Parts: sequence; structure tokens; C-alpha cells
Amino acid sequence: MRRGRVVALGADLAVAAAELSADSGLPFADSVILATARAEDATLWTQDADFEGMEGVEYRRRR
Repeated sequence: MRRGRVVALGADLAVAAAELSADSGLPFADSVILATARAEDATLWTQDADFEGMEGVEYRRRR
């Protein structure tokens, strides 16, 4: 975790997450994660099926 970077959840990011949640049906906490990845131009790697098929996400099914 020390290699990572802390990103503040400011007003702009919170609004983007809320809009993403409303548009996609994702829970707000998941939307914060995805909105942060998008704002940072990062790819979100996950095994959470809620993100499957979303832009900017690399989903890998659990084995």
C-alpha cells in the first residue's frame, strides 16, 4: 500500500461518483472507486462482478 497514492474525495469527485451511481445503478461506494480511477486515468482491476463490462474496468471472474 505504500506504493499507492492517496486521492482526496473532494466535492467534484463526490458529485461524479453520485452521478455515476445514479446512471449505472452501482452502489455509491463502488462508484467512488470507479470515479476515482477514471479521474486519475487509471484502469480498475477487480473481481467484483458489479463492475463487469464497464468502461475503464478490467474484470476477472473468480476461480
